[in-house]
Amino acid sequence: MSLLSQAISDPEYPMSRPTRLPTDWKSDVMRKRIARRYAAERRFRLLGMGAVLLSAAFLAFLLVTMMGNGLRGFTRTEIALKVDFPASPLLLDPATITDEALSQANLPMVTGAVAKKALGGDADVLLSPTAWISIRDAIKADPKILGRTETIRVPASTAIDLAAKSKGSPEAEAEVARLKQLGVLSTGFNWNFLTASDGTDPTQVGIWGAFKGSLLTMLVTLVLSFPVGVATALYLEEYAPKAWWTDIIEVSINNLAAVPSIIFGLLGLSIFLNFLHLPRSAALIGGMTLALMTMPVIVIAGRNAIKSVPPSIRDAALGIGASPVQVVFQHVLPLALPGILTGTIIGMARALGETAPLLMIGMRAFIATPPGGITDPATVLPVQIFLWSDEVSKGFVEKTSAAIIVLLIFLLAMNGLAIYLRNKFETRW
Repeated sequence: MSLLSQAISDPEYPMSRPTRLPTDWKSDVMRKRIARRYAAERRFRLLGMGAVLLSAAFLAFLLVTMMGNGLRGFTRTEIALKVDFPASPLLLDPATITDEALSQANLPMVTGAVAKKALGGDADVLLSPTAWISIRDAIKADPKILGRTETIRVPASTAIDLAAKSKGSPEAEAEVARLKQLGVLSTGFNWNFLTASDGTDPTQVGIWGAFKGSLLTMLVTLVLSFPVGVATALYLEEYAPKAWWTDIIEVSINNLAAVPSIIFGLLGLSIFLNFLHLPRSAALIGGMTLALMTMPVIVIAGRNAIKSVPPSIRDAALGIGASPVQVVFQHVLPLALPGILTGTIIGMARALGETAPLLMIGMRAFIATPPGGITDPATVLPVQIFLWSDEVSKGFVEKTSAAIIVLLIFLLAMNGLAIYLRNKFETRW
């Protein structure tokens, strides 16, 4: 007989075991322990709520500051000039208005003379250096105004613009008050900001050139990274054998997803520019560089989406006679596509906000005209924001904030599209 059996058969065995009494939850000791437990839980909740409120306060401060400066960037102050074209020194024939004739008409001098005559004071302080462009555009739109007196709204100078929309220098505020008494000053929405490109005058700059460059760059990135990334994910998940070299590929892809973006910029500089001698500062090079950065993200998202498809789908398709290729492309891939698209759009949104790799390949050039194709010189919104933030003129401060608002709207639209696609095509098992 074993020792345990002898102990249990002993009549004194039950008396030798310690007796566990029920917990007295109403005792002072237990009440103190429960109170300390509840107090610790309340402290944890308060700390979590404080962290959330602190993050929300920083976010609100950022948004309020950016909106306060950025919303003014979408407006422009203009001065109404009454131009007596017959009395002006412009020697232009309405029947033969050409760009060459307008370039030789000395419109800046005429604009300054008209401003001094109509408004008095120093016209250089009142008008933007590019105010003559508004008169040129008015003549091109309707050459018949050369035979009559016409009121044309021209952009005010940066000092007048800032004083009219916010607080400026005392001299500028006095000029604004005088112009308002004359009834020639107005502030309205600046459509030029959405249709123009970069420039040296903050009253004339726009984001269309950078926005179009971003669209072309993202198009090249998507065309290159999406097919290759999805094909790589399908091969690694469905066809690749379990071997040491596939493990190396998987580890390399995971490491590439965490590599700093500037490394991809150096890679693009050394391969695409120095070795292949492709056009510098083009959307093609920017898209190829960002495709290298986005591809690992798409591969990882694609593999996770393919893994989420239940094996029973594959077994059922094989059971009814489908080939392995049909199983992958007609059953697995359509079911994994929502997750793949979500990961792709999130990776594209990350690429849209990148600046460092594009600076390395020269996409920080001064681009005064929008690019016509993927091989034309171009810039993108993050780089444009970076360049404007480095300008000396105070007028670029609100333009920088306005461009940030446009970039955030673009990013929110892309993330909203990802959420929509996920909710629309997601299949719950």
